[in-house]
Amino acid sequence: MIVFHILNDVRKLGNGIINVAIDIACLQSSFGHRVYVVSAGGKYEELLNEYNITHISLNQDKNLSLFTKTIFEYRNLISKIQPDIIHAHMMTGVVLSWLLRGFGRFKLISTVHNEFQRSSILMGLADQVIAVSDAVAESMIAKGISPQKVCVVKNGTIGSPRTLPINSYKPQNLCRPAIVTVCGMYKRKGIQDLIAAFDEIASNHSAVNLYLVGDGPDREEFEAQAQASLASDRIHFEGFQSEPQRYLLSTDIFVLASHRDPCPLVISEAREAGCAIVASNVDGIPELLANGEAGILVSPGSYEALAQALISLLKSPETVSELKKNSTKTLDCLTVNRVCEETLAVYKNLF
Repeated sequence: MIVFHILNDVRKLGNGIINVAIDIACLQSSFGHRVYVVSAGGKYEELLNEYNITHISLNQDKNLSLFTKTIFEYRNLISKIQPDIIHAHMMTGVVLSWLLRGFGRFKLISTVHNEFQRSSILMGLADQVIAVSDAVAESMIAKGISPQKVCVVKNGTIGSPRTLPINSYKPQNLCRPAIVTVCGMYKRKGIQDLIAAFDEIASNHSAVNLYLVGDGPDREEFEAQAQASLASDRIHFEGFQSEPQRYLLSTDIFVLASHRDPCPLVISEAREAGCAIVASNVDGIPELLANGEAGILVSPGSYEALAQALISLLKSPETVSELKKNSTKTLDCLTVNRVCEETLAVYKNLF
């Protein structure tokens, strides 16, 4: 089977959409399929080359003066290689591929990661829409996409070609007890709630530290909030880390306080690392935590509920230890091998 994966770029910036696409492409190639990745490029080109995947540069800038050139280049590419499948992971790729349906025999697949974005409805232009969680599937159907067109392939990261085996990482040296989050610095990730919750508990737990791993457009605002905290010296902004596993292996409690999160890869990574997890009961997060069996679920947007859960755990090392054990149970559902096999099954069902 000849497969195109089209996405905006393949930069190593911690973008979950890119990471999912890279994982699937690499495993498909290792399974014997002929795989191409079409994007503006980035550091992951090195990994793609290791897996005998051809990367083809295509500037998908939405600038109108460049768009005609992009369509012409992409049309020639499709006509020349004649892919069986075009798998689009972002909106621009779906639209481009849909516009060029007449130049190939391909089936068009889209994967919806951020269904809360207004433009996500355009992902429905594909022949088959892959939702990364049950919650995303329900949302897309509510937007008017036919239920027959929507299927679910949940995210998983264990065994990713992008990472080493978890025990190969050296744990980061953190001040303990340590509360850690790994995510982009966006308001929808609930960083403001986590800082507020930490401020609530810090006065009664003088040794606890908070580590915020990640970067993004709202970081300065979060830093200002942290600076105003009485515990500002114990709130650490670590920036983007190419090996977040080092922090996951060292944390006492991992937190993901998102307001919206379709199927965050970091939950899979935190479970593999054996973290005690506290996360928002929203979107695809409960599905990744076995509906609360592999971690504690709290109301999104409530720093009070988050603070209460953290206080309870800080007072009970035994509960933390039990949560760590529970997080590593039934991990087979979180492997990239399962993700790849289910994705290929979606392809084959279209022929």
